[in-house]
Amino acid sequence: MISLLPPFPAEFVWAAAIAVAWLSGELCHRWAALPRISGYGIAGFSMAASQGGFLPNPSGTPLALLASFAMALILFELGYRVHFPWLRRNPWLGMMGVLEALGTFAAVYWVGWMWGLSPLVATLLAALSMSTSPAVVLRVSNELRSAGQVTDRLVHLTAMDSVLAILFFKAAVAYVVLTSDVGIFPALWHTLLVLAFSAGLGALFAVVVPAILRSLAVADQDATVAFAIAVLLLTALTHALQYSPLVAAMVFGLVSRHRRVLFGQAQRNFGALGEVLTVWLFVFVTATLQWIPVVEGMALAVAIIAMRLAVKVGVTALLARPSGIPLRKGIWTGVAMAPMSALAILLLEQTKPLQLPVLEQLPAIAAMTLVLEIFGPIVTRYALVHCGDADHRGAP
Repeated sequence: MISLLPPFPAEFVWAAAIAVAWLSGELCHRWAALPRISGYGIAGFSMAASQGGFLPNPSGTPLALLASFAMALILFELGYRVHFPWLRRNPWLGMMGVLEALGTFAAVYWVGWMWGLSPLVATLLAALSMSTSPAVVLRVSNELRSAGQVTDRLVHLTAMDSVLAILFFKAAVAYVVLTSDVGIFPALWHTLLVLAFSAGLGALFAVVVPAILRSLAVADQDATVAFAIAVLLLTALTHALQYSPLVAAMVFGLVSRHRRVLFGQAQRNFGALGEVLTVWLFVFVTATLQWIPVVEGMALAVAIIAMRLAVKVGVTALLARPSGIPLRKGIWTGVAMAPMSALAILLLEQTKPLQLPVLEQLPAIAAMTLVLEIFGPIVTRYALVHCGDADHRGAP
């Protein structure tokens, strides 16, 4: 049969996908009172070619850099919301973050080992499982206009989880790549150097960009585009140098907060640009998933999700009172940390150029990503509402 329509170019396909995902998120929010992000994930997975949709797999394409930019904006905001003086005054909070991250690593490693995975595969899986999705945490808390003890702790714990997950994952990958040539200690040293240079670039941007804006007399309300461009430039630079754009972006936000660079609410969310890129990020993540690995890894994924949540809730509950909150709020803090998706997928994506066979042995990550992409935001929303930090109706 002769088609009367020309083939649609890729540019139109992805633009249409973003529009469909945005509409799906709005319908989920308005009709089912679900977080918009859940709708983005459902739409992205449904539109993927592996599920019979029209979206080609974006993994390994230049589109991945755009996803890294979207995540970098989110990590910049996450870093900006971390308050170092509070961590110094409340060392129990820092201890909580370290213990729950290390506990998650140990528990997931044990589950993988019991499942028969090789030590290296179990290590990579455990490192990725340490993370709590910064995109979900920030988007849901902003959507609900959530504020309070649980929200503040959730943001800081998410930041610590992200840093530790990146560190452990990069170290494991460096071990795979470099150990055969130079040994384990040089491999770990190489990882630390890469992360240190990434952090250094982020700190440099946090000093230079505000200085340029002050010299140009740019008001705070006009700085949104400037900081977005700075994050874009930082992402491209670290990507080209094979550093970590995720670490660099978070340090950019951390140092900006420490230097008291002020942002309004709209600027912190990067306005409409941040909204569009958030939709794109979740479409990208779910479009990379394929149905067969999801099915193959589902049983292990469910076991890991349960163990991971149990550890996070257990640690946050155990240290709730020493850190200054009631036991009930400590439990809700751990529950709110359930999501884990985009950061793990982007870490895997940045490692694909290395062509490591071991990365193909992680079907559980695909299954975990799909489950937590859809249900993770719902769990976080439920926790923030029932702990009293957010109104049950959420944002309009």
